[in-house]
Amino acid sequence: MITEALLKERDKQAKWNGIPLLLQKLYEQSHPNSDFSQCQSILKLLVEILMRPTLITQKKKQKISDDLIKDCLSILYNTCICTEGVTRRLAERNDFVLFLFTLMTNKKTFLQTATLIEDILGVKKEMIQLDDIPNLSSLVSSFDQQQLANFCRILAVTISELDTGSDDKHTLLAKNAQQKKNLGPSRAEINQATLLNIPGFIERLCKLATRKVSETTGTSSFLQELEEWYTWLDNALVLDALMRVANEEAEQSSTESSDESGLANTSTRTQLPQSMKIMHEIMYKLEVLYVLCVLLMGRQRNQVHKMIAEFKLIPGLNNLFDKLIWRKHSASALVLHGHNQNCDCSPDITLKIQFLRLLQSFSDHHENKYLLLNSQELNELSAISHKANIPEVDAVVNTDRSLVCDGKRGLLTRLLQVMKKEPAESSFRFWQARAVESFLRGTTSYADQMFLLKRGLLEHILYCIVDSECKSRDVLQSYFDLLGELMKFNIDAFKRFNKYINTDEKFQTFLNQINSSLVDSNMLVRCITLSLDRFENQSDAKVAEVLSECRLLSYMSQMSMRMSFLFRLINIIHVQTLTQENVSCLNTSLVILMLARRKEKLPFYLRTLQQMEYTEKYPGFILNNFHSLLRFWQQHYLNKDKDSTCLENSSCISFTYWKETVSILLSPDRTSPCAIVSYIDEAYMDIDRDFSEE
Repeated sequence: MITEALLKERDKQAKWNGIPLLLQKLYEQSHPNSDFSQCQSILKLLVEILMRPTLITQKKKQKISDDLIKDCLSILYNTCICTEGVTRRLAERNDFVLFLFTLMTNKKTFLQTATLIEDILGVKKEMIQLDDIPNLSSLVSSFDQQQLANFCRILAVTISELDTGSDDKHTLLAKNAQQKKNLGPSRAEINQATLLNIPGFIERLCKLATRKVSETTGTSSFLQELEEWYTWLDNALVLDALMRVANEEAEQSSTESSDESGLANTSTRTQLPQSMKIMHEIMYKLEVLYVLCVLLMGRQRNQVHKMIAEFKLIPGLNNLFDKLIWRKHSASALVLHGHNQNCDCSPDITLKIQFLRLLQSFSDHHENKYLLLNSQELNELSAISHKANIPEVDAVVNTDRSLVCDGKRGLLTRLLQVMKKEPAESSFRFWQARAVESFLRGTTSYADQMFLLKRGLLEHILYCIVDSECKSRDVLQSYFDLLGELMKFNIDAFKRFNKYINTDEKFQTFLNQINSSLVDSNMLVRCITLSLDRFENQSDAKVAEVLSECRLLSYMSQMSMRMSFLFRLINIIHVQTLTQENVSCLNTSLVILMLARRKEKLPFYLRTLQQMEYTEKYPGFILNNFHSLLRFWQQHYLNKDKDSTCLENSSCISFTYWKETVSILLSPDRTSPCAIVSYIDEAYMDIDRDFSEE
């Protein structure tokens, strides 16, 4: 917009060395679909300008003005957006990428730098190592809380494993092959360890995740403002830029504590709407919760657990639950610009999902899960154990009461309350069920189950499966998995089930849902099978009564039904298509056969499978497939790095018995009544095929 003559005149006076003219020329080439080759030389110059102070060897380092740095960064960023190939070319210069981090120490250039780094890391083929960033620890320490939250956007790229396909959908064969190639820890794992070694890092993240937003406006005006802002603000960095403009007048001195400056220092003349402050805080928490969630699932999980418990992340989130995390929406759906109202991309929705994912990671197979309760609820767990005359769970007894939730309800109870009010079509149902199920995972606890049963969870799940006739496969799977954990070995749960499913019509609807997709329902089938086996071996009168009355237990006690499930479970999976999602079908089929082996009925089950093959007119097709699946099972689960405790805890069957059963089934001795090969005719034998990732 400025004439070339004026730029030249100003250039002479200010000694700009022709840089503004070069920027103007670059700008002219920086439009969508412009030619990368034409602006390449100028881009090189921009990079050189930015890096000049670090490249020269003179004792007295040159200092570049903040405005010039900002201009260079803005031009680079806009060129990346407009011209294909620029971002990738910048990403190839590792020295430049690492140099950009040093510009983040300057508050005036932080936003432009962070935005550019995020774009570059998004296309970089090789993940950077955080250890290579100069003075990383002091850099992070220099950030105020808002900068740290935005830095988490960048960290997310460096600590998450590179996506090689959806985790659940990627085959186990491919994953195992990849693990053999990668003998050491991945770059993401190394970066996670680097972050944990930064003093005070986790503590500051916990403070960010749990800090409150001052609420000064009424509900009606707040919701009205929120809808207006939601239509076009969808990026925390955009909000930061606006916040900074609004705060410039108020920032005459920077004496505020970095942890406490928060959102309160807005100028009276440029006061921002409360809704923007809340959305700003929501976006910060999104980034922080994501980083904490990834760290909770990493190799240093126990270390992270200890730290976030100590810094009271869970009680802090509990205090924010009603007013921020699960606050009420207006009747009209709030959506982002460019999205429709069925889209799950709004910050409000994403925060809820990220929060639920964090709870799932936090509770899963870890004794710290009891921090989700308050002291009164922990006492209730103890009372349930005493009443049932069973020992208290050690983890309950050992829970540090100073670290649990405070207030009338703990976080788990609050989650149950909103879960039961969730609309039938809500996308949150899946994540809510996953979060609650993770609390029950591990060694089955009668007290944990009763705590949830007393709050009507079983009836809610059955309502969703049967009465609302849920159609979403993901939601159904999460409900079946949760129902399995809730009912396993618990005679009271089966009694409640029978009271709710009190007609043949309801029971048939329930069975139809189970049979519609065994991949989704097989964990529930496993739970019913295991529970039936245990109940049949008990002499308790109450158990005998429920066994005789419960439709579900009566159904599973029929040999024909168990064989039907076994046949279909083996038939729907193959070695080449095994994933993290469907491998449970293989383990469920093994559970059925292990229980048969205990009763010395394994030969009968194998012979019946053989007969079913002939009935289907495909001799050998099930048993050959099962033989291959079990050979893969040995390779997969007998790996020295594989944790087998999950299989033990979920089934209450020792892993030794799992291994023995698989070995017996795979025996090459055709005279053995328990070997699969004994039931495959020579003409149909196809068990020696090698399975490797194609």
